[in-house]
Amino acid sequence: MDNGRFQSLAAFREYTAALKDSEQANKRRVLICCGTGCLAGGAREVAEAFQAGLAGLEPGKRAELNLVSKNTGCHGFCQKGPLVVLMPEGVFYMGVKPSQVPEIIERTLLGGEVIEKLLYVEPGSGKPVEKYGEIDFYAGQTRVAMSNIGLVDPADLDDYLLRDGYVSLAKALEQTPEDIIQLIERSGLRGRGGGGFDTGRKWRSCRKAEGDVRYVICNGDEGDPGAFMDRPIMEGDPHGVLEGMAIGAYALESHQGFLYVRQEYPLAVEHLKKAIDDARSRGFLGENILGSGFDFDIEIARGGGAFVCGESSALMRSVEGSVGEPRAKYVHATDKGLWDKPTVLNNVETWLNVVRIMDKGADWFRSLGTEGSKGTKAFALVGKVRNTGLVEVEMGTTLRTIIFGPGGGMLEEGDKGAFKAVQTGGPSGGCLPESMLDLPVDFDSLTEAGSMMGSGGMIVMDHGTCMLDVARYFLSFLVDESCGKCVPCREGLYQMYQLVSKVCEGEGAEQDLARIEALSRVVATGSLCGLGKSGPNPVLSTIRYFRSEWEAHIRERRCPAGVCRALISYEINHDNCNGCGACLNACVRSAITGTRKKGETFSIDEVECDRCGACAAICKFDAVTIR
Repeated sequence: MDNGRFQSLAAFREYTAALKDSEQANKRRVLICCGTGCLAGGAREVAEAFQAGLAGLEPGKRAELNLVSKNTGCHGFCQKGPLVVLMPEGVFYMGVKPSQVPEIIERTLLGGEVIEKLLYVEPGSGKPVEKYGEIDFYAGQTRVAMSNIGLVDPADLDDYLLRDGYVSLAKALEQTPEDIIQLIERSGLRGRGGGGFDTGRKWRSCRKAEGDVRYVICNGDEGDPGAFMDRPIMEGDPHGVLEGMAIGAYALESHQGFLYVRQEYPLAVEHLKKAIDDARSRGFLGENILGSGFDFDIEIARGGGAFVCGESSALMRSVEGSVGEPRAKYVHATDKGLWDKPTVLNNVETWLNVVRIMDKGADWFRSLGTEGSKGTKAFALVGKVRNTGLVEVEMGTTLRTIIFGPGGGMLEEGDKGAFKAVQTGGPSGGCLPESMLDLPVDFDSLTEAGSMMGSGGMIVMDHGTCMLDVARYFLSFLVDESCGKCVPCREGLYQMYQLVSKVCEGEGAEQDLARIEALSRVVATGSLCGLGKSGPNPVLSTIRYFRSEWEAHIRERRCPAGVCRALISYEINHDNCNGCGACLNACVRSAITGTRKKGETFSIDEVECDRCGACAAICKFDAVTIR
């Protein structure tokens, strides 16, 4: 088949029709997750083992298999990698090692036998699950933005075309820019980058702005601790991002786009660069796209890892080559954005939703989600849950459904392992208690509860977590990441951090809570950008929902979770200790004394002990306790 540049929409459609009828489209597939998480677990070696093993088969057997191995993007179930899925059967293997590949080829691919030891076991039933779509982690999801990742080879444009890639762009080019903006407005799409601003309204404002030069930008700079939604999409479905940007550019009559990717995402940059090159060579980017007369190209801009550059105006300054600092919000980017030209900035997930809406229509998208929050949302589910990874669910799905559905429930049993809180929205979000587990996850409900959607981080905590320590961590992060341009953020967050640290160290006073709340109001009101305006959220939400824990630290000089070092001490429970000496070896301060004889026990010198917790972590008999 001719892999040259498409000179017209008709040529593109003729090629894709032939491609779907080709031998390539009908091959069985071995899909090997080569996202960042699985690569860290040895997925590249697994992929190489499959390629070598299949190449080493006799020609007759190879032809009989009619099979190809594909290195895909992230499958989302990061905790269980490296992952291998056999399609179209849907057999799902987890934790695959290179040494197990010959067995998979021999027993499963050639023999049709499922290898039970490689299957996922549901924690509730204890039964192995054979099919990809029957695992609770996947069955509980509704994938829209992530519908391609894990199923296509990001380095193979034809793979994307087999999944109806660039069909949405072709549809857009047959309509007017006004038609497309009206479609996005009807869909109710809101930005997935954090603020939830109406996408159609933003696009229309930019179209109305004065001037002939307009820019579109994709924000791929997710910097929230525990968040990793955009990275797998850029790594696993780079053409989807480019297609969404091209549709937006056509609607806005823009001819230049920028894809802003943080420095820590080298694999995403590698895949995006290849996708851009391939899209240019085939006529999806560059001059006269698909013979339509529309010109548009994309350039990658690298971020240095500054959290504040996730804010739109700071990001634009960074793209320009200036210091990434925000500017006053009365200057709208849709009027004066990049180089003071009208600019639309949306995040990775938003651009993917544009592609789906263009393909399936506004009514289809509106059928998903809630009245005020249409569609789906991707979340990075991490913390004290059995199944950590990347999930996408309908807006309005409750926290309980996400955590105890795809998340599989809490990681540990017992009182300490029970659910305590979930933090949504990154360092600008809030911590919600057990009483709010049935809260629907949408933009408005989370904001009303004192949290926010943010970019989609979701950190689950058990009763071994100190909520003050959590608040202190996020304040520390924001203090480090503040650009320092405005006083309320630069000084206010620092003073809040000092006050919270004071309480965690057992030196808090009754009036400190009032001081923290007053400072929060000043910081939220006076800060220039969202980093400062939403920065107090983690602190205020813990005061709102876990006030008794603050009071215990202040009034009783006690940390109920046993985390804050200044307020705890360790001791040996002599009834449980069997004299194994593990704690003795773990202690670097020589604070534990005693002999390694059965029937004898150890003791901890509180003066020498620095409360690091190494002794408790290594003890298998629950003999080291916190008081």
